[in-house]
Amino acid sequence: MTGKRAITMDDIARLAKVSKPTVSRALSDSPLVNKDTRSHVLSVAHEHGYAVNRNAQKLRHKRTNTIAVSLDFRSHRQNHISDPFMFELLAGVSEALGDRNQDLLLCAPNHNDSAAFRQILTSRGADGFIVLGQGHREEMLIEFAESGAPLVVWGAPPRSANYCVVGSDNYLGGQLAGRHFVAQGRRHFLFVGDASFREIGLRRDGLQRAADESELDITVDDIELHSFSYESAFETANRYLDVIETPPDAIFAFNDSTAMAFISAFRDAGIDVPGDVSIIGYNDIPSAAYFCPPVTTIRQDIYQAGRILVAKLMRILDGDTPKSALIKTELIVRQT
Repeated sequence: MTGKRAITMDDIARLAKVSKPTVSRALSDSPLVNKDTRSHVLSVAHEHGYAVNRNAQKLRHKRTNTIAVSLDFRSHRQNHISDPFMFELLAGVSEALGDRNQDLLLCAPNHNDSAAFRQILTSRGADGFIVLGQGHREEMLIEFAESGAPLVVWGAPPRSANYCVVGSDNYLGGQLAGRHFVAQGRRHFLFVGDASFREIGLRRDGLQRAADESELDITVDDIELHSFSYESAFETANRYLDVIETPPDAIFAFNDSTAMAFISAFRDAGIDVPGDVSIIGYNDIPSAAYFCPPVTTIRQDIYQAGRILVAKLMRILDGDTPKSALIKTELIVRQT
């Protein structure tokens, strides 16, 4: 087309030599159109500069094709999220949504209550929710789920589960760390993290289980860490080193950033890692493999997690009731 008139769906149908309904179905990725026809229609549309009016398309359908994603801002001081794992997970969810032609609506921190969530749904701002990190929001999420809202949560199943949860086997992760320490001959464990968070508490429980099942004389101490940043963990490690008489010989940190901070603080204090103390993190963020020394950690498959979260929510939107799921959890042994 060469004139000033905007190209229409009728034009695409004529140029592609198919019917207008076929063009509409191809552009909306309908399963009623086969792969070759869809590819042909999309090619003709792209060649002639035709763009789908997605707002008009949404008005014609019951769904907005938008998924709201809520991060656990409130568990992070002044809404600063410093754990790289959360952004890796967000990227995985975003990619999975993109594969399904879904838009992503990132909720602001002040949206973290059930009334604000319901307003997003009733105003047709989104079709459903993916919540990344429960934090201390379990009661709010249970209330929101009880209202019939479609949501999937990354985390650990609550004791009175009424919503679908996807997460790693945190308890097994703690066991794997503890068993590795036992195999290395370690007998004085230190857990670093806030066990009031359900996911973190399960990691602590798994570590204790590994110590108990060894039937050896193993002690497990704790440092409660309220901030998730590297800087805070480094300061906490230095304060701990100032007051203890005998350092532990094994540290299990609730995430990799904390593990790295403790490695740095202990080495600055002249304590050899891993000679004097073994340290294990959690999540296997990309930098863990390139830290000096490379960090032994518990890996969660973030790519798989993103796809499962999106797939579960799509099933809920289609009227299904999917079960919660655990993704693969494995120990990655490096040099710490």
